[in-house]
Amino acid sequence: MKIALGTVQFGLDYGIANRRGQVGPAEARAILEEGRASGMTTLDTAIGYGTSETRLGEIGISGWQVVSKLPVMPDDCRDAAHWVGESVRGSLQRLKVDSLYGLLLHRPHQLLEQHGDEIYAALQQIARDGLVRKVGVSIYGPDELDVLCPRFHFDLVQMPFNLVDRRLIESGWLDSLARQRTEMHARSIFLQGLLLMGRADRPRKFDRWAPLWSNYEGWLQRSELTPIQACVRYALSINEISQVVVGVESVDQLREIVRAADGAAPTVPAEIQSADPDLVNPARWAALA
Repeated sequence: MKIALGTVQFGLDYGIANRRGQVGPAEARAILEEGRASGMTTLDTAIGYGTSETRLGEIGISGWQVVSKLPVMPDDCRDAAHWVGESVRGSLQRLKVDSLYGLLLHRPHQLLEQHGDEIYAALQQIARDGLVRKVGVSIYGPDELDVLCPRFHFDLVQMPFNLVDRRLIESGWLDSLARQRTEMHARSIFLQGLLLMGRADRPRKFDRWAPLWSNYEGWLQRSELTPIQACVRYALSINEISQVVVGVESVDQLREIVRAADGAAPTVPAEIQSADPDLVNPARWAALA
């Protein structure tokens, strides 16, 4: 199963389309059981996802491959190796597992700052110690790879990718990372739920991209696809991507995603895409008028 289960909703009230808030303990357990029954093998979490790691540890995640992420190293930290080691051991303790499949830097720009080489060396060391299998970065866009990859090698890269945000392909980094045998995980395939919204539900601040939405909606109608089918099938069709991370608020949502994956991948027109950071980077949405 190429779909990985994102668990940010287990620890935070997250997502522009989220109507239910943080997932409760019983629902989280049911989601994990449904994911396992569907053939999923990978969980995505982070230290910065509120109580997500603790919730997963309480439920029990034996047999899952877990990818977690380190937050920004504090400015007053003077021992990067100690900080990385203690952070990872804290994650393992909360998750109640012996090791992680993947460990990513949530803010990889720190590799280019004063303690960058120390952080990178510490990541390599914990991999040698057997605490993690693969180390890498979680990025917002391929431009970050332009400055990081000449200096560092990563086993695993997680990046945003969806019908609208195809920068990974257009930049050439999809092919380049594949040649380097770097494992790639895609997130934000629904653009935090924006791509699943109808015109009436979409916040007015996104009207700035009205021609894009018109093209998108017209293509969906012609293709006889639901938004969820189009988003899931397209992401899964990219062979170089090993895992497609999806977050859900309920078992029903997870079942809908799994059902949507069953079918032919669509051919997406060139006009349904954007590299505008105000649209493809949700961190910038709060500033939209």
